[in-house]
Amino acid sequence: MTQLEVAYRYHTPPTQATLRALDSMREVYGIRRIGFDEAERTVRVEFDASRFKEPVIAGLLRRTGLDLGEQLVLA
Repeated sequence: MTQLEVAYRYHTPPTQATLRALDSMREVYGIRRIGFDEAERTVRVEFDASRFKEPVIAGLLRRTGLDLGEQLVLA
């Protein structure tokens, strides 16, 4: 199992419905952790890279209703 982390900036704060959908996303096998930084307007997802690639994670986030922006480079 290879753990990776990806971060994105989002444009508008998530609604209650979006937060519920994001909470359900945590139940997807291979998603380890989802974290928000409201001040920076970023979301970080730790996932199993042997199960998912980054575009799939971005698609899952968009499907929740999150207004996803650009991917951030993690150092």
